Amino acid sequence: MAQKLDSAEKKESRVPSTKPAFTISDLKKAIPPHCFERSAIRSFSYLLFDITIFLSFYYIFTTIMEQAVLPSKPYFYATWIVYSIAQGCVFSRFWTLGHECGHNAFSEYKWLDDIVGFTVHSLILFPYFPFKYSHHRHHTKAGSLELDELDVPLLKAEVPFLYKYLTSYSVPRFVVITLVFLLGVPLYLLVNFRGRSYGRFASHFDPFSPMFLPNQRAQIILSDVALLAVVYGLYKLALVKGLAWVGFVFGGPYLVHMGMLFVVALLHHTHPLVPYYDSTEWDWLRGSLSTIDRNYGILDKVYYQATNTHVAHHLFTTIPHYHALEATKAIKPILGEYYRYDGTIFYKALWNAIKDCVYVEQDAGGKNKGMYWYNNKL
Repeated sequence: MAQKLDSAEKKESRVPSTKPAFTISDLKKAIPPHCFERSAIRSFSYLLFDITIFLSFYYIFTTIMEQAVLPSKPYFYATWIVYSIAQGCVFSRFWTLGHECGHNAFSEYKWLDDIVGFTVHSLILFPYFPFKYSHHRHHTKAGSLELDELDVPLLKAEVPFLYKYLTSYSVPRFVVITLVFLLGVPLYLLVNFRGRSYGRFASHFDPFSPMFLPNQRAQIILSDVALLAVVYGLYKLALVKGLAWVGFVFGGPYLVHMGMLFVVALLHHTHPLVPYYDSTEWDWLRGSLSTIDRNYGILDKVYYQATNTHVAHHLFTTIPHYHALEATKAIKPILGEYYRYDGTIFYKALWNAIKDCVYVEQDAGGKNKGMYWYNNKL
């Protein structure tokens, strides 16, 4: 039976600056052994459920379109917005299962996980193998100011002058949020936007990118070919149905999914109470704990609880989503003040994060010079 986390719980102090007394082995021993069991049958049941929901939404909306009952009416666009949000959530469920495949949390078989993840991610225009490899490095270097792979924070001296005004006032901040919602993930995948610096151009679509090892290039090319095949399929569909039809049926849900993916990724690692570490202080355990569980309301269930069990996920990546809540409950007493959960609903948390988490800096006069905290005073 699924367990709920206390949505009212909220820590008000920073993560301790000292190294924890517990080890990863202590945490693993606290988790019931069955939480590490991965069932292909159970995982496929979730995937089949999502496919059923996807086809149902598709049938209902395309029936409305093809009957030409609504397209000329203003409320057609309201219907499309509702469809885009609902189907975008299904896209996100597909992505989450594909993400589990990349961590070998879908089944006991790595080859099966790669086949399922590659297929599911490609169909929603997401590069499975490139992200699998870059995301693995994110997990091995999480919380490292120099080597983390994803959404690397700025130092105060690196903040553009105009950013102060873009984040301090409501209208510009709304514009910033809208832009990163629409473009954040595509730009990260395409040009490594807000990713780790490699000293030269890096892209998830370039098999010769410094992000990848030579023995990974064939799989990067395979992902590129698969994405091109899906794009070509959408192009052929547009020739038959029209570009607007493809935009309504696929484009809207795709934008919603990619936007929410950026929001989830940003909020997992962006909070005034959660530190980053430089090379003098970073270690894998504390880096993995440099994340925070969040409150997405009903969307917690939509996203397979990935939103409010991210701490446990960073510690034990092969635990499947259907055991993640139980694992989180089991390790919280041991983690103590090293565990962070913010019960602020996600859209308010995003609004606050854009305002409060502009750059990271060391504490003035602090004992631990290797820890960096978010600040917004420019």
